[in-house]
Amino acid sequence: MDLQQLSFRKTRIAPTPSGYLHMGNILSFALTAWLAQQTGAAILLRIDDLDRQRMQRSYVEDIFETLQFLNIPWHEGPRNYEEFEKSWSQLHRLSLYNELLQQLVATGQVFACNCSRAQLSRTSADSGYNGTCNDAQLPLTEGAVNWRLRTTTDAAITINTLHGRVEAPLPTTMKDIVIRKKDGYPAYQLSSVADDRYYEVDLIVRGADLWPSTLAQTCLAAGIADKAFTKVNFHHHGLLMRAGEEKLSKSAGATSIQYLRKQGNSAAEVCKMIARAAGIPGEPGTWQSLAEAFWMEEQRINPLAQKNI
Repeated sequence: MDLQQLSFRKTRIAPTPSGYLHMGNILSFALTAWLAQQTGAAILLRIDDLDRQRMQRSYVEDIFETLQFLNIPWHEGPRNYEEFEKSWSQLHRLSLYNELLQQLVATGQVFACNCSRAQLSRTSADSGYNGTCNDAQLPLTEGAVNWRLRTTTDAAITINTLHGRVEAPLPTTMKDIVIRKKDGYPAYQLSSVADDRYYEVDLIVRGADLWPSTLAQTCLAAGIADKAFTKVNFHHHGLLMRAGEEKLSKSAGATSIQYLRKQGNSAAEVCKMIARAAGIPGEPGTWQSLAEAFWMEEQRINPLAQKNI
C-alpha cells in the first residue's frame, strides 16, 4: 500500500511505567514513529501511570532514557520526569476521566460489581465476565466496587485500519469491561479512550494482542456517541515473541533496553538485535530502517494482515 496517500494529524507512543522497556516495546514505538513520518502525523508521548501500585519513578525515567538513546522522536509531551510529574501525569486528567464516567452513568450504561478476583477466576476464567452483578443493582457508591460498562449488543463493531475497514464482534473477554477500579482510579480502557479524544489522536499503532482492547474501546466510544474516536485509524502489528511462543513482557530482564545499554551495546547494535529477534532480514542499524524493514516484511508475509486478526 502507498502510505504517502494517507494523512493523519497525530499518533501516540503510550508506554506504561510498570517495568523497564523491552525490545518489543521499541519495535512498536519505532513503527509508530516511522508511520507518523510517512503520513505527516505529530507524535505524542503519553505515559499511562494510573496503575499506582506498579508505577515507579525509575520506570518513568527509563522511558525518556530509552527513547533518547535510540533517537526516537516525539513532538508533544514531557521531556523528563519533572515535566511529567508537573504537567503530564494522568493524575492531572482525573476530572476528564470522571466526566466520561458520569456520561456513561447518566445513560444507564454502568453497573457496580463487588466480585473478588478469586470469585472471578473461579466463574469466568478465560471466557470473560459471567454477569454475576449485572442485575444486582448494587449502588455505585458502595465501598470497594468495580464499575463495569454494560455491553449488551452482539452487533459487529467497525474498525478503521490502514488496510480498510474490518468488522468484528466484541470478544467475550471484553464483555462488561471494568471502567473504574475498586481503588477509585479509572481503568485502562476508559482512560485510553479519554486521552485519545482529549489529544485528538487519529492514528493508533499497537500490537495485535490489543485487538480486543481496540474493539472494547470503540464500543465504549460508541456508548457516548463519540464520532471522532470511531473514525480513528488503527494498525495492529505482529508481536516479538520469546521461545515457546510467549509474548515478551517487562519482566524479561535480558531483553530490556536498559540491560542492553548497561552491557555496552550501541543504539545501532540494539536495533540489529531487535531485527534478528523479529526475524527481519538485513542488519537495520537505526530505528527508521528497523521500522521500515518490519513494515515491509509484514506486508510481504500478509498484506491483508488487518483482515485476519
